[in-house]
Amino acid sequence: MKVDRMQAFSDGVYAILITILVLDFNVPEYRAGHLLAALVKQWPTMFAYIVSFLYIGTVWLFHHDFFQTLKLTNTSLNVINLVMLFSVTLIDYPTALVAHSLTVGNVADMRVAFIYYDLVALFISLTFAWLYTYVRHHSELTKMKQDQQHFYQAIKFDPIRSVSIYGLAILATFFSIWLGTFLLLAGIVYHFVAYLRLSKSMRHVLKASK
Repeated sequence: MKVDRMQAFSDGVYAILITILVLDFNVPEYRAGHLLAALVKQWPTMFAYIVSFLYIGTVWLFHHDFFQTLKLTNTSLNVINLVMLFSVTLIDYPTALVAHSLTVGNVADMRVAFIYYDLVALFISLTFAWLYTYVRHHSELTKMKQDQQHFYQAIKFDPIRSVSIYGLAILATFFSIWLGTFLLLAGIVYHFVAYLRLSKSMRHVLKASK
């Protein structure tokens, strides 16, 4: 299988997943003249949607740019990519759980929903760590030459840091939902910062490899 074909399939999965997130929006029940109040009450759905959209969007950027460094693929890498896509598709369900639990306002249910979300995010980060490790040990699949180690030196700990942040978020949520939520959001922000670092390192290495 060519890398371009795997990328096209992966891009389709990300596009469908982001589209599905919007399906959680429904016209609320309201009395005439009170639509604004009904819309305000839907803030949990909007909050969960924005967080998941930014999260999935950042993960897609990671995926897209990282696969730009590859020239070949094999069976093992295809399987790793499928597991990664599986992990990302799981995010829709906890997104709905978070939105619903915030709407109901039950603390115990909110705790379960956020922990579920954190577990999925942790799983996603583990799949990226698996991807990084595999490609690092199979340099024949990449476009990089002698600068491969320099590339991974800059990014190799990013997935592990993400796992650590989401692990802390899970623990924190048992004691404080809002602290856990803060750490979850911090993990997503960290993903974007790490993406910028990966993109910068990738451009440098690919330019040097020409």
